[in-house]
Amino acid sequence: MKKRTFYSEISYALGIVLLAAGTALTVRADFGVSMVVAPAYIIHLKVAEFLPAFSFGMAEICFQILILLLVAAIGKFRASTLFSFVTTLFYSLVLDGMTALAGFIPPPALAARIALFAAGLVLCALAIAFLFNTYVPPEAYEVFVLALSQKTGGRLGTVKTLYDLSSLVLAIALSFIFFGLGRFEGIGVGTVVAAFLNGPMIAGFKALLEKFFVFRPLFPKLAPKDKKPV
Repeated sequence: MKKRTFYSEISYALGIVLLAAGTALTVRADFGVSMVVAPAYIIHLKVAEFLPAFSFGMAEICFQILILLLVAAIGKFRASTLFSFVTTLFYSLVLDGMTALAGFIPPPALAARIALFAAGLVLCALAIAFLFNTYVPPEAYEVFVLALSQKTGGRLGTVKTLYDLSSLVLAIALSFIFFGLGRFEGIGVGTVVAAFLNGPMIAGFKALLEKFFVFRPLFPKLAPKDKKPV
């Protein structure tokens, strides 16, 4: 079967929009957000108590700067990785917009909440698969997972799952610190489900995309010669 060409720049933009939309849907479903964004979401909730203008997107920017410092710490930081900060800014703006749009959805019943969460989970996994198929550095989260996979030689799906579980532990710790032992904010059964399903789903979507498409740059001169995303 002949593969169709899919331009990397379109893959990048589509990945960002789908990721923001999926995250906004999981927030609206209120089963707990993805463990990857849970730490930033909890920081947003706490800071917003004192600074209402501090949005989810702003918290993402702050947290992802810390993730980029981790990339530097494991020795996989490149000059091109700095562009992931531009990606973070782009994503954060789209995320705040998608979250505002999701706010117009009437309070859903249980069945609708489940549907919203499932749709959000699928969109997030598909989005990251698109971001892994572009030369443009993705968000800091994905940059770190790819860098750690390259550093350790571990399988991408396995490294992604371990990173997600680490984020879940951090989110639980932050929730306890900020809101007390008896209160979980931004964390729920959906967070746990996503922790185990995200890695395999992303790997599966990535394999599916690469089965039908060849990802090539629309602007070859902008793509690095090694075509590595980080």
